[in-house]
Amino acid sequence: MKEFFKWCRRYLSFTLLAALGVGALVLFFNENSLLTSIEQERRIEDLKARISEATDSLVYYRDLNRSLNTDKETMERIVREQHHMQHPDEDVYIFE
Repeated sequence: MKEFFKWCRRYLSFTLLAALGVGALVLFFNENSLLTSIEQERRIEDLKARISEATDSLVYYRDLNRSLNTDKETMERIVREQHHMQHPDEDVYIFE
């Protein structure tokens, strides 16, 4: 145990301990700490993925809207499939 104290007195100084303490405060206990930064990076990646999904669905619905405005066959297909509409002289059977 005496050897440990001799080693501590020889190699550890107050400035080294203070620098290590300040480094620990900056890395782990600050509002911009390393752990907070890692959590924020994960959140950014999650939000980028959600933006990508929303953009894909936006493109799909924009194309569908464009085709509904220009193509009567597409409009009739969508109305029949999703809203179960029919012509007056037709019988429609829905299987689920």
